[in-house]
Amino acid sequence: MIELKHLKTLQALRHAGTLAAAAASLHMTQSALSHQLNEVEQRLGYRLFIRKSQPLRFTTQGEILLNLANQVIPLVQQALQSCSAPTKGSLKLAIECHSCIQWLTPALNAFRQHWPSVELDFKNGVIFDPQPALQLGELDIVMTSDIQPSSHLHYSSLFDFEVRLAVAPEHPLAQADVIRPQDLAQETMLIYPVQRQRLDVWKHFLQPAGIQPTLKSVDNTLLLIQMVAARMGVAALPHWVVESAERQGLIVTKPLGDGLWRRLYAAVRDGEQRQLAVSAFIDAARAHSATLPFVKAA
Repeated sequence: MIELKHLKTLQALRHAGTLAAAAASLHMTQSALSHQLNEVEQRLGYRLFIRKSQPLRFTTQGEILLNLANQVIPLVQQALQSCSAPTKGSLKLAIECHSCIQWLTPALNAFRQHWPSVELDFKNGVIFDPQPALQLGELDIVMTSDIQPSSHLHYSSLFDFEVRLAVAPEHPLAQADVIRPQDLAQETMLIYPVQRQRLDVWKHFLQPAGIQPTLKSVDNTLLLIQMVAARMGVAALPHWVVESAERQGLIVTKPLGDGLWRRLYAAVRDGEQRQLAVSAFIDAARAHSATLPFVKAA
């Protein structure tokens, strides 16, 4: 069976006129190109060109396949360009990190400036598990900190962020250098209304230590911070989310253990990460993250 690379080789031979020149245009050695041609001729059972002819001459079979190459290769190139074109008229997005919504809005605005024709549809990932919806085609991009193995999804790194414990300035834990899991055993943890396994502080800090504090759901970041300031509970939040409230003296943040760092990814269906609109959105999100305090480039 003849392959696309063989058709490209025939085109190179016609344009270059010699085996040596064709090899150079294909960035191959002359011996490697000669070996490739010998192999395909043995596979087909006939010669494709006359050796040592000046200028190089094709056999009848070679001319037939060269004609095929001239028809097929432009079609392949056109199809590949279509695959990379911004065919999506809309992008359906979701974010698993509830507190990251305020980061996402400026990134969406930056994307719209360059892609005004692409409609953006945002769904709140707090009320459902968005990665299965992504696999089913109901979403196009999901911002997440959790990689699901063997999910046929591609994860593009955006940035790293630290999850810290937010407490009121008068809270006893405000004097601690670091927070240990057992320090939270008798505390009320203010959390977003999601399953515990989707909370970084639960999955990576409390659960491994077997600590189960009282959990209280709060569905608004601003309200959550105000409740922490009023000593109605403590909360684990990305440092960059609460840095403004901390500068105002409303709260104090402390590291969890040796530091609970997480990475935010943009998940898409595998193979779609190169679509222009998708790639442009990921680039816009990554660029905007560079303006955030207390984050690291992934």
